[in-house]
Amino acid sequence: MKSKRTPYFLLIIISFHVVFLFFSCTPNRVLPIAIPTPADNPITDAKVDLGRQLFFDKRLSINNSVSCATCHNPKFAMTDRLPISKGVYGRVAFRNAPSILNAGFLKTMMFDGHVPSLEMQAIVPLQDHAEMGHDLRVLIPKLRGIASYQTAAREIFNRDFDAFVLTRSLAAFERTLVSFQSKFDLYLAGESDALTKSQKRGWALFSGALNCVSCHPPPFFTSYEVANNGLYQVYGKDEGRFRIHNDSSDIGKFKIPSLRNVELTFPYMHDGSMTTIDDVLNHYMQGGKHHKNQDKRIRAFLLSSQDRQDIKTFLNSLTDTSFINTIYGGKSIVFPSF
Repeated sequence: MKSKRTPYFLLIIISFHVVFLFFSCTPNRVLPIAIPTPADNPITDAKVDLGRQLFFDKRLSINNSVSCATCHNPKFAMTDRLPISKGVYGRVAFRNAPSILNAGFLKTMMFDGHVPSLEMQAIVPLQDHAEMGHDLRVLIPKLRGIASYQTAAREIFNRDFDAFVLTRSLAAFERTLVSFQSKFDLYLAGESDALTKSQKRGWALFSGALNCVSCHPPPFFTSYEVANNGLYQVYGKDEGRFRIHNDSSDIGKFKIPSLRNVELTFPYMHDGSMTTIDDVLNHYMQGGKHHKNQDKRIRAFLLSSQDRQDIKTFLNSLTDTSFINTIYGGKSIVFPSF
C-alpha cells in the first residue's frame, strides 16, 4: 500500500499556521518569525528613529530633491507607482522600484539578487547617478555637519557620523517595516470569516491547481529565487542577473517579488511594463514568451471568468496598511526645508 505524501503547499501552510499562532499569543501579533538582524546592527528605538529621519531626508540626494521615500512612498506600500523610478534632475532610473515592506526577511537585495544585506544595499541608490546621485566622500561630511545627526551618531554609535552610522540606521529602520496583518493572515490565524467565499476559492486555485505557491509561497509570498518568468522572448538593455555574472543562463532572471500588498504596488514587473493584475494573469495564462531560459514552472493555463475574479479577490486579501503606523513611529515627520 502506497503512503500518501502531503502536498508541498500544505506543509508550508501548516508550518506557517503553527508559528503564526505562537506569535498571536504575544502582544505584537504581527510577525510570523523573528526578523533576522546582523550582530553588528541590533535594533534599538533610537537607531530606528535616526534611520526614519534619514529615510525621509532629501538632503541625502545631491540636489536635495530626492529621499528614500521618493521611490518608496508609504502611500503606495513603499513603491512609487511609476513604471521606472525617477531620481535627481529628472533622471530616469534603471528599473521599477519594488516595495521594501518585509525587506528585513530578504535573503538578497535588488532585482539581480546580488547585494547580500540591507546595510550594503543602502549605498547603491545613494551613489547611483540616476537615483540620488551622491558621492559618499561628499555626502558624509554634509550629513555630519547637521547637528542633530552628529549628536545622534555620538549617542547611539559612540562615533562621528559616517557611512557606518548612515547605513546601519537606514537598515534598522527598514527592518521595522513589516506587513503581516492582512485578511489572509487573519484567516490563517483561525478567523475563518476573514476571507470571502471568492477569496477562499482564489486561494485554493493559487495554492492548488495553478501551483503559484512554488514561486510565491506564504508567509512572504516569494521564494527569494531569481528566475526567468518569460516576460520577453528577447531581452533588451536589461538582461537581469546576466549583468552581474555575464552568464548566459542568467539572461532574463530577476528576483521573484513578494505578492503582499500587490493590489497597491502597480505597475508590475522589473520594468513596470504591466499596469494591472489582469495584464499579469494574461501573461501567465499564455505561458510566457518562451525565452530559452524561461522557468519550467511557467506553463499556459485556462481560467474561467469566475476563476479570474476569485484569484484577484484572493490577491487583494494580501493587502495590509497597518505598517503606516510604524513608518511614522506615532510621530509627525518634520521634512527639512531648503
